[in-house]
Parts: sequence; structure tokens; C-alpha cells
Amino acid sequence: MSPDLNPIEHLWGILKRKVEECKVSNIHQLRDVVMEEWKRTPVATCEALVNSMPKRVKAVLENDVAAWSALQAGGSVLDAVEKGCARCEADQCDGSVGFGGSPDERGESTLDAMIMNGNTMEVGAVGDLRRIKNAIGVARAVMEHTDHTLLVGESASVFAENMGFTAEDLTTNKSISIFTQWLKDNCQPNYRKNVSPDPSKYCGPYKPGATLRQRRKRQIDIHAHDTIGMIVIGQDGQVAAGTSTNGANHKVPGRVGDSPIAGAGSYADSTAGGAAATGDGDVMMRFLPSYLAVELMKTGTDPSTACKTSISRIKIHYPGFFGAVICANRTGHYGAACNKVPGFSKFPFVVYNSQTNSPLLQSVDCF
Repeated sequence: MSPDLNPIEHLWGILKRKVEECKVSNIHQLRDVVMEEWKRTPVATCEALVNSMPKRVKAVLENDVAAWSALQAGGSVLDAVEKGCARCEADQCDGSVGFGGSPDERGESTLDAMIMNGNTMEVGAVGDLRRIKNAIGVARAVMEHTDHTLLVGESASVFAENMGFTAEDLTTNKSISIFTQWLKDNCQPNYRKNVSPDPSKYCGPYKPGATLRQRRKRQIDIHAHDTIGMIVIGQDGQVAAGTSTNGANHKVPGRVGDSPIAGAGSYADSTAGGAAATGDGDVMMRFLPSYLAVELMKTGTDPSTACKTSISRIKIHYPGFFGAVICANRTGHYGAACNKVPGFSKFPFVVYNSQTNSPLLQSVDCF
């Protein structure tokens, strides 16, 4: 062990390498790696190791366990999607899902979510949801208690309260800290263009300015856009899919991304399969990547190729975009694809099925 690393940094460095090399494919192997290295690590760091486990590592496993447990308990595929996404929301997965993350220009965290029934093609979704932590639950309420597909903003929050969801502050010390630092940095980065004052140097309020012919180069922050996407396939072939996110860091108030848009954030069709997307939603929603992938699987395309084709279509117009798509057909075969950008060369995802009866950590090389 390097003298410059503390024991915890050393352990997680090893785990990271094992995952990247695809030498850790499930939770049991992950445990074995930890125990093997633990023999060389001071016992006093045990509690610190558990407490410092990256949220993404724990969350990816726990979300799938929650969804699988719902199925094993006799729940429907919709129950599984809801339970899995709700677990991520409650755990604030990676800071990009649930309350207390991705504050907008006013410092407020808002949530987007959707759920889709592949048998009936019904969809329930919410965008710019405020004060309600369980966004995926509200999305399902939209599907089951209205004839609508999508509710947004303050009206969505009022609907949620009327449906019995608890209203509470979504702000946390972390989100306040992120917002405060952003203000100190002259509101950089932001999503404004063609406005005055110059958004690359100053905070607002902004007014319309000169229109630039050249597209403004956007900074890519792979941690500023993320979503939990779930595809669940039942024993009878029923497919359901869902997504949940708190959107993009420092977004313009009122912004709704791809996550609650059917065909963009996710899509399900029990005659074919399901798909879900994550990444730069403002770009990805223009191409409906989840819908395209499912339609390709309907024609017999294998899931991996369907995902890759969906990503390739976006790359034609936005070669530097950040994004990934997961796909699964109704027979349980699956795949994923991602666009390679600096800092993002592999995309990890988890599969849980009856053959393994445990969450399998998979990864795919971006292209």
C-alpha cells in the first residue's frame, strides 16, 4: 500500500480497478475483494470504510435489491419499478436523484420522474416537482388517478399533496453549499445564451441579447446530469420502465429534462422490451432514444445493437454529448451503450435475474 494513501483510499482504489477490468461482476465477488484486502488493512478503519462507501456503489445494488424484492413478494412490475426508484430517491443516489441535489438558479431542488406500463402503454410523469420527495410515487399516481400523462410545476405539487404525499423542504446543507459556491463563482457554469449581461462572466437577471451564429460550447460535467432508470420484466412478459432525477445542476428554473418524457427518459412495450436513458437530457430528449431502441428491438434487433444505434443517432448531431442507454427485450436479454467523452469511457449498470438471484454489476465500453 502506498504511504501516500490512507487504508480506505487504498481499498476503494482496488475495487475501482477490479470493476473497470470487469473482474467484479456481482456483490459476492465485491465482498470477496474487500475481505481479501481487509487482511492487510488496520481493523480500526472498519467503521470508516462502511461509512465512506461511495453512494453510487451502495445505491446501484440497493435499488435493484428493492425492485427484485418487490417482485419476489408478489408485486407487479410497476411495483418493482416504483420501489427501486423510490429507494434511490430516499438515498439521494449520487446526489443526482432525490431531494437535496442539483439546485437550480434560485437554489431550489426540483424533481422529474416517469413510469410506464408496457401492457397498456399508460404513462404517468411529473416535471419540476417541488416539496415532494417521492417523485416516482407521484408519477404513478398521475397514471392511476388521472387521464393525463404529465403534470408539471406547482400544480403537480398540489396534486401530490391532494393524493396524500407529504410536503417537505427538499433543501439540504449540501444543496445550499453547492448553490452558494455557484454564486461566488459568478454563476458559472450556466445554461444561458444570447443574453445580456454576458452569461459566461456574470450572474443575472438576464435580458435578451445579440443572437450568436456560433453554437456556444457547453462544458461537460458527467456528474451534473444523472438519472436512475429501471426496466423490469415479469414472468408473464409484462414490461415496465421508469426514471427519476433531480435534473441538471444550476438549471434555469422551470426546466424539465428528458427523464419524465415518454420515449426519451424511458419506454416500455411488452411486445418488445424496455429502455431507459441517462445523460444530457436537453440533447437526448430531442431524439427519443428509448423509444427508438424499443422499436428496433420490436423488429428483432438485439438489445446491445438497439442501444448503440440509438446513441449513434444522437452522435451524428452532437458528437460530444454525454449519455447512455440501457435496453432489455421481453425475453430478458439486455445490453447498453454510451458515448465516449473525456472522463466517461465505461458505463456501469446492474442486472438482477432469477438465474443469478443476486445483482450483477456490468459495464460497457463507450464508443
